[in-house]
Amino acid sequence: MKIGELAKTAKCSVETIRFYEVEGLLPKAGRGANNYRVYNAGHEERLRFIRNCRALDMSHEEVRILLSEMDGEATDCGPINAVLDQHIEHVAARIRELQGLKSQLTTLRSQCHSRTKVGDCRIVKGISTMRGARKSSVTHL
Repeated sequence: MKIGELAKTAKCSVETIRFYEVEGLLPKAGRGANNYRVYNAGHEERLRFIRNCRALDMSHEEVRILLSEMDGEATDCGPINAVLDQHIEHVAARIRELQGLKSQLTTLRSQCHSRTKVGDCRIVKGISTMRGARKSSVTHL
């Protein structure tokens, strides 16, 4: 199949497939007689695995480790368990950070119960007087 067909089947963009190839997560496709990339069921299966890992919020490095274990001659899944255990801890830490953020925002929101002039808004004043921003691993857009 061509890259566009693979992208449609895997529900991702062509750019995503090319990125995973460049990153070494997805093997390069062969070329057909027409010089188009030709992908097979193995590419599709691996791409689904990568996409599912990313849906679980795994980093590219974690995905790389899992793929390496799958591709290697591993005799047991201990290293795979270790990756998941570490990822679970990372998720737990992020949840704690988000709970702290929610608490901070709730406290700020409780500062204002009526409509006032922006210059008198206790939320704005509360944000302005905060003692330094909290360090967080949560990505802000």
